[in-house]
Amino acid sequence: MCIDVEWLVSGLLANHRAVTFTFGLHCPHRIRVKSTPIRRSFIGELGSTVSTSREIVRLRVNGDLRETGVPSHFTLLETLRYGLGLTGSKQGCDKGDCGACTVLLDGSPTLACITPVWEVEGKDIVTVEGLGSAQGPHPLQDEFDLNGAAQCGFCTPGILCSAAALLERRPDASRAEIQEALSGNLCRCTGYTKILDAVEAAGARLCALDSSREEIP
Repeated sequence: MCIDVEWLVSGLLANHRAVTFTFGLHCPHRIRVKSTPIRRSFIGELGSTVSTSREIVRLRVNGDLRETGVPSHFTLLETLRYGLGLTGSKQGCDKGDCGACTVLLDGSPTLACITPVWEVEGKDIVTVEGLGSAQGPHPLQDEFDLNGAAQCGFCTPGILCSAAALLERRPDASRAEIQEALSGNLCRCTGYTKILDAVEAAGARLCALDSSREEIP
């Protein structure tokens, strides 16, 4: 059995009627997905029929040790989303072009959609869920809100991770440096200006925080 890619990007909240079986030239049981997404429970059922070979992978994600069973061909992105339920990292192009899947791997921005999951065991993975919380948001998350830097929001998790890596190294990064750091993250909505404004503002907040800490005797 083979599956059209659409089922992976269609979401997780729908009924079983989202799926229909059709016949294709190269696959007698090709699955196509209608406009409604697929329920999380059904994804698990479907995955078990497609690949019976699953292996345990152990990852350190957002400070926690996690493990899950995934097919041997899974990428880091697929494991995060469909193995661990961390759906903040988005599945866009599946070929490393759009940056929506960006996560931090040992502090460096990494395209999770083209990174085999078996290559990241033992490394420190941070997704957008690990940057902050509703109770304690990262300065970037605050400034994206204040500056209106997110519209549809699909690209935002990847941009936040790329920007967080930059500001961790250089909170006083120039606008040109911010543009360079975000050059691998595509946005179809904002025109980038508000995104750059938000990252600059977050950097200024971090610099001010560092200065206040230095002044404490």
